[in-house]
Amino acid sequence: MSLEVLAVDDSRTMRDLIAHTLRGAGMTPHLAEDGQHGLEVLEGLQPDAIITDINMPRLDGFGFIEALRADPRWRGLPILVLTTESAPELKQRARAAGATGWIVKPFDAEKLVKALQMVAG
Repeated sequence: MSLEVLAVDDSRTMRDLIAHTLRGAGMTPHLAEDGQHGLEVLEGLQPDAIITDINMPRLDGFGFIEALRADPRWRGLPILVLTTESAPELKQRARAAGATGWIVKPFDAEKLVKALQMVAG
């Protein structure tokens, strides 16, 4: 199954790594540099899932998730948070905002692909 995934991260290295991982699994990556850019990239896209970082300029991951959940088109879209943060209160805040899952960086490529297949499959 070929999933289309929007990956939002302010680190070019991380975006490249995610794109490489997704392509290797037969998925189609779409990339954005922060939450604001993510909302712009989403226009005209119908992704199967979204991966987002938390700490980003302009619009952070929490604001990005809240903006998505406020839009009826994206209410049911799976959103995985991929971040260096591991604090329980941040996970709780992401869940409250509407995140589907949480993966801590550095990520295991196989686990990321499995998580995407699980939530978007």
